[in-house]
Amino acid sequence: MSLSANEMELREEAIRAHYEAAAGMLQGIDHTPRIAKPKEGAAAPAAERSPGIGTRRRFRSTTPGLVTASTARPEGVRLADRIETADDGDPLVSPTQATVLHGLRRAIAIALATGEAFSEATGLVELKKENLEGRLPEARKAEFGELLAAEALAVMYSFGNATSFLLAPSATEASVEIGAVEEVLTDNAPLALHGCLWELDQELAVFATEEGKLVATVMAYAEQLMEKVALRGQTAPRVGAFTGARYRVEADDLTIAGFTPARKAKGSTLVMQFKKPNEVVGNHIAKYQSMRLAKMIMAYDFDRKLNPFVELGGFIFTFMGDGAPGTGKTTLIQMMAGLVSEYCGNAGYPFRYQNFGIDNIDSYQGKSGQNAKAFINNVLDPSVIGFGTVDDIDQIAGKRGDRQSSAGQQEVTAVLMEAFAGANTVVRGNCTFGMFSNYPENVDDALRQRAGARFLVDGPQTRDDYIDILYLLMGKNHDLPLGEHEAYAAQEIKKAVAASFEGHSKPHEEGLLVVYEKVRGQIGELDTIAKVGTYLKAIQEADERFTGRAIKNITDAVKVRAMDFELPDEWMEEPELFLFKPYDEKLGMVRELRQPITMEMVIQEVNRYADSEFRYADKSDEVAIEGMVRDFGRQEEAKRRYLEGKG
Repeated sequence: MSLSANEMELREEAIRAHYEAAAGMLQGIDHTPRIAKPKEGAAAPAAERSPGIGTRRRFRSTTPGLVTASTARPEGVRLADRIETADDGDPLVSPTQATVLHGLRRAIAIALATGEAFSEATGLVELKKENLEGRLPEARKAEFGELLAAEALAVMYSFGNATSFLLAPSATEASVEIGAVEEVLTDNAPLALHGCLWELDQELAVFATEEGKLVATVMAYAEQLMEKVALRGQTAPRVGAFTGARYRVEADDLTIAGFTPARKAKGSTLVMQFKKPNEVVGNHIAKYQSMRLAKMIMAYDFDRKLNPFVELGGFIFTFMGDGAPGTGKTTLIQMMAGLVSEYCGNAGYPFRYQNFGIDNIDSYQGKSGQNAKAFINNVLDPSVIGFGTVDDIDQIAGKRGDRQSSAGQQEVTAVLMEAFAGANTVVRGNCTFGMFSNYPENVDDALRQRAGARFLVDGPQTRDDYIDILYLLMGKNHDLPLGEHEAYAAQEIKKAVAASFEGHSKPHEEGLLVVYEKVRGQIGELDTIAKVGTYLKAIQEADERFTGRAIKNITDAVKVRAMDFELPDEWMEEPELFLFKPYDEKLGMVRELRQPITMEMVIQEVNRYADSEFRYADKSDEVAIEGMVRDFGRQEEAKRRYLEGKG
């Protein structure tokens, strides 16, 4: 793979030059903890594994003038011994232990090479030389200290990043909760690495009590280290040379891009019963948009890290599917995941599907938010095609101010809001997130409005729909006559969708219909942008929750309608026809298929979105009123019993 214009190569010889130092650190270092305290039960491993094998040499930093003196007693750290003893005393090193040792050596070497590149780019190399020779000018001492701290942050983050990346293929379902990393030192890079290895040794002593937890513990530490260092890096001076660079390690297919975690371009193996589109009965608009979105995602360009549909408008980054229980939300997920998985299989693209469920809500403070961040980052990974779902989001994400919502639910709400439409949100077009709920009125208003598209999952509606679903679910193991009915004819998607869209030429919700008729009676047909804007203002006056974000979602939906075409099936079946073409050529092919925007489209999308908000608001208000009625009833009953007791 060739380097992009903004990437710099970390040469293999530069990395391997640090192998000896890295191995020495793993074999033994002395470190005096500055911030963290030793964990109980984290005693040093035995000095010898078997008779005749002596203690390994202890590594000490050879960087003169950079080690801060301390009167505390230093502690010996023999990380290699610690890793090799995580197997109930087996005298032979296992493949897993060898993988971890080699991965850590490689990660340390990459981190040191990254530190060298940073030093050369910032002039820190010369300052170190001047400091060593005692001729560092007084005026530059502050700059020297800041650059040393920035290099330490770059080295620590690169170490955690490379460790997580290199060990990812060896990760299992085992998970470990180690808590926050504390020993993050910024005096200089060697001391910073020593602190990292000391704390990793402590975590391994406590959590890697069996070999099955070895990789999980190292991975958990690496993730926590990256999070802590990235947080420090947000306010640290002189880190621009690190955050603004992209270092490429060709042999590992690893790119170090500032405080951004690298992820393995590795898809997930789905254990799911996929559904074909004809097995989704009813739900015409939701099914149609899901099928189109599955093809839209496939237009993503892995070299440009962008999707033509994002540039042209009309890409659905977030959507909400709502409907009564049993109307087909799970079937819709199975259909879309199955389509994307099939398309990715044809193209050889890595596909990652992940669901965030109620089991990700944790009683440990902060853990629910961490789980939500990990979910978001896994799906956002620009090296894969991603599909993330949050099923039963009303149970998972709490309403702000709702006393019945747990702290974990509130954490999830905050993470999802920031991820879906925050200041740092970048939509590349490689993934989409779907939120599903039977009770969307219980979802926080601001989070719900971050769903750019609304899929009403209303299930079968017509007589033909009910015949089709009965015929489908009965299966083939019977001889019952079908009767006068053409199976699945009513599910012909183009015909059904056209009828569904036309049905939104007028509002469905009673409250919105009153507003619509009143505005039309005052200004006539809504045939100009000014008249539609007047209608939007009237909606806002009727429901103050109808804000500027709602207008953005409506205009995005209109742009989606302008892309109201389905990429040909053969483009998915034969990737050379479209998927493998250069980005600019794909952009041109999509642009040619774009449809003109009509006023009918705008009215229909205004009504469709506003209908959903009025539907949610009516239900939400009714639920709140019922809750207050119950509270008043309980208060009255409590008062009655109290007075009876006193009497």
